Amino acid sequence: MRLGVARAVIEDRILDGDVVVEEGVVTEAGVAPAGRGGLGAPGLIDLQVNGFAGIDFLSATAADYTTAGVALAATGVTAYQPTFISSPLGRYEESLGVVTGLPEAPGGPRLLGVHLEGPFLSPEWAGAHNPDNLLDPDPDLALRLCGMGPVTYMTVAPELPGGLELVARLVEHGIVVACGHTDADAGEAHAAFDAGATAITHIYNAHRRWSPRDPGVAGVALVRPDVTVQAIADLVHLAPESVYAACLATGGRFAIVTDAMMAAGMKDGSYQLGDRTITVASGEARTADGALAGSVSTMDRSIRNLVSLGAPLEQALAAASRSPAKVIGREDLGRLSLGVPADIVVLDDSLNVVRTLVAGREVYAAR
Repeated sequence: MRLGVARAVIEDRILDGDVVVEEGVVTEAGVAPAGRGGLGAPGLIDLQVNGFAGIDFLSATAADYTTAGVALAATGVTAYQPTFISSPLGRYEESLGVVTGLPEAPGGPRLLGVHLEGPFLSPEWAGAHNPDNLLDPDPDLALRLCGMGPVTYMTVAPELPGGLELVARLVEHGIVVACGHTDADAGEAHAAFDAGATAITHIYNAHRRWSPRDPGVAGVALVRPDVTVQAIADLVHLAPESVYAACLATGGRFAIVTDAMMAAGMKDGSYQLGDRTITVASGEARTADGALAGSVSTMDRSIRNLVSLGAPLEQALAAASRSPAKVIGREDLGRLSLGVPADIVVLDDSLNVVRTLVAGREVYAAR
């Protein structure tokens, strides 16, 4: 099957020509004659999605995941991590049980595993998390949580008592660890990354502020070549200059996350984020006390935002595909090259999503 595209992003380079997909994998690229139009690019990967299209993943049913997947596919997402914020242990067990029974691709994007954003976070930087649900690090409890379902990723505050042991134990068991909602100073951040943490959950949001003598976890993440810098690029959580500076400073280590909550793709109004009621108005989601509570943005919109700031299109696309795939060790994904799964998004000249394919199967087509 030929996609019919005029250009394609092949190993981070935009080349003229069409793409051929057979039996779910890319078999040819840069094929002449080129198709009629559009850009074939690696499918988008979102590592932090709390909910979407009116569905909060903490309370989602199996059918809800199918519904949310259809909506995510319309934004170019071919793989994602449903994200559970800090919650009572019983809620985690129920929510993880639902995901355990799902196929990797339930009618749409791939489910990569669950991102537990908590409960081992700093009360000083709780953000939209209910402080009553936060716990001090407990490696045994953390591993018990991971055993309740397909947990692949956990955000922790490494400076808390037992935090470094928690990081090391999680990494030992194959869990990706990111630093977030943390009051770690620069020394504590270095120690966490030395212990095996490999990402910052959302740079410049919900962590100790940068000072002249202590850049905190943000400064450390920016300068360490072994750390992926994730950012919410909705231009609400961060000033445009902050997003672009992080992108420029880190190159291929920069990754976009949406931190989307259930109001993404919906109208303004009241919604749930775990056990918190969130008000969405004019594109901003906030708690009753005014704290930002996830976003209502999408991955395709984030790419357009990055390009509008001056980022090369190739880098913006890599930040939404190759970089997040690398964080979770799925380097078979996030690429458009020969022999890899045909997880592909087709974009028009305005970078709007035209088609989305997962393993060569069309899961979205614009009408």
